[in-house]
Amino acid sequence: MGTLLRIGWINLRRDRVVQALTFALPIIFFSIFAVVFGSQRTTTRRVPVVVVDEDGSDRSMRLVTALSAESALAVRTNADAGGGASAVLDRVTAEGLVKNGTVPVAIVLPKGLGGGSSAVQLLADVSDPVAPQMVQGLLQKASVAPLAGATGSHPMSFGVPTEIVNVMQPGRGTTASISFSAAGIGVMFLLFSCAGAAGTLLDEQDSGTLGRLVGSRVGMNGVLAGKWLFLVLTGMAQMTLMFLWGAIAFHLPLGSHIPGFFVMTTLTAAVASAFGLFLATLAKSRQQLAGMSTILIMTMSAFGGSMFPRFLMSETMQKIGLLTFNAWALDGYVKVFWRSAPLVELWPQLLALASMGAAFMAVARRLARRWETV
Repeated sequence: MGTLLRIGWINLRRDRVVQALTFALPIIFFSIFAVVFGSQRTTTRRVPVVVVDEDGSDRSMRLVTALSAESALAVRTNADAGGGASAVLDRVTAEGLVKNGTVPVAIVLPKGLGGGSSAVQLLADVSDPVAPQMVQGLLQKASVAPLAGATGSHPMSFGVPTEIVNVMQPGRGTTASISFSAAGIGVMFLLFSCAGAAGTLLDEQDSGTLGRLVGSRVGMNGVLAGKWLFLVLTGMAQMTLMFLWGAIAFHLPLGSHIPGFFVMTTLTAAVASAFGLFLATLAKSRQQLAGMSTILIMTMSAFGGSMFPRFLMSETMQKIGLLTFNAWALDGYVKVFWRSAPLVELWPQLLALASMGAAFMAVARRLARRWETV
């Protein structure tokens, strides 16, 4: 028994991937979940909002001042972040800022607010369900301050009537969560499948097939290109099946977003395939590939938003998430299915994904040189 324990310890000590899976990965995930969910009990994330004062009354102006004083809100009353006086917001501009994802909520103080006859409208992107509810609560809190010095009684002295308006896709409030789930789960499993399929390079190395392929007219470039193309086509089929099921079972509007879906899926599959080849050329064995891919993909998925929405994270964690493939892919799919953005507005996501894919392929090609010298 002592000999077996000693052998097990030696194997564990030599295998750094197993060490990471056993000890490091649980701590990483515990830390991520603790920061995301544990910190919400003591701190409140700062929500960016824009305020449109259509009333122009003393009451509405004091309400804007009270909202601006809220530490949990980042309030803008101008169309541009610089706050130029000539760029005063109106309802149409504010709604556009919500639709393009600049802010999750726009607060519209309508005419008649000073007389208590109109409700405040919260023009919201309900793909972030937390922000509208949070702003609504803070609005009620702030509404007390403007009236603290008012004379006489008023039926709305301790709050204002509010209405949350879904300006993205009225009447289709579940589309955001369905599209997020399809993209998030699809991208994460796409990474796993590409990493696993790319491992055929290691199988061919063990069988001696890879050496013969590299020594033929195909060469290493041809081998990598062929593997990459196969992975891309398989990945596109995998993502298409995921979204088709979403359309059939959960009424995801796939038919009306075919161009955006095709562009995002093609590039997403291309980058995931390049990532799989990068891992396969980095690993020395199938076992090592499985361990490395699990650690990296699970960590990327947690930071990148595949496991839970990035709007739940702090600003710092959201910025860290932008270093991952998942975050850019998910942002692109959300733009397509939730914001109905035209193809030209996908350029930040497409550029980031293309850059990552090129980097993964370049590193994979360099690492693959070891097979050319055998």
